[in-house]
Amino acid sequence: MKARVHVMLKEGVLDPQGAAVKYALSALGFSGINNVRQGKVLELDLANGTTEAQIGEMCEKLLANMVIESYRIDLL
Repeated sequence: MKARVHVMLKEGVLDPQGAAVKYALSALGFSGINNVRQGKVLELDLANGTTEAQIGEMCEKLLANMVIESYRIDLL
């Protein structure tokens, strides 16, 4: 079984990497970009029978900093 975990900074948390990407895109001549938020994607290859609750526990204990980040799990 495979799962994809998307981890993003929560709304309202300063995202300096996203701001740098937005600036760089503008410097390259791309316009109309209002905001950029940068996150991470983790692909997990898991044993059959692993539950979404177990994956959520992995996220909350290690994969995401629950103070400033949120996560979304996609089962593949």
